[in-house]
Amino acid sequence: MSQSAVKGSNAKVVFQQWRFKQEIKLEHQKQELQEERRELEKARREFEREKREYTIWKKSEDGRLKNESKLFQMKWKILEEELRKLADEKQQVEKQRNFYRFVEEHEKKSQARIPENGSKAEMFFVGVGNEHALKRRYKDLIKIYHPDNLNGDTGTLQEINREYDRLKAIYQ
Repeated sequence: MSQSAVKGSNAKVVFQQWRFKQEIKLEHQKQELQEERRELEKARREFEREKREYTIWKKSEDGRLKNESKLFQMKWKILEEELRKLADEKQQVEKQRNFYRFVEEHEKKSQARIPENGSKAEMFFVGVGNEHALKRRYKDLIKIYHPDNLNGDTGTLQEINREYDRLKAIYQ
């Protein structure tokens, strides 16, 4: 063999070695890329799972907030209605209070006209014509003259009770 043939075969061996090294490098890079691809795929699946969990959580939170908002609106409406009722009741109580103040003033003025055997409690039941009206007037009087109230009076309440019992016997 000649020198050029040896050089040619050496170059061929060197080229094959270089090619073999390049193929090994490429194979190694290919494996690294495949490993990186697997890692990215795993991260993508994890991300998709987290995304689904977040979507489910967000929907449940939105539903919870919507329900809480509805509940709040219902409570608010109830409170507004109760406030209106309280205002109406306050007006009614004020009207009743004014009426009974008028009755008391009238009672004081007509004290001289009440006979000795009559009671001043008769004045409270003036205009009552049936048992239902009697019960209603009695309840209103109890609300005002009960001793636990600010303007309550035990003596007046006892007279009202006696007169109520008397009138109740009449209307039954």
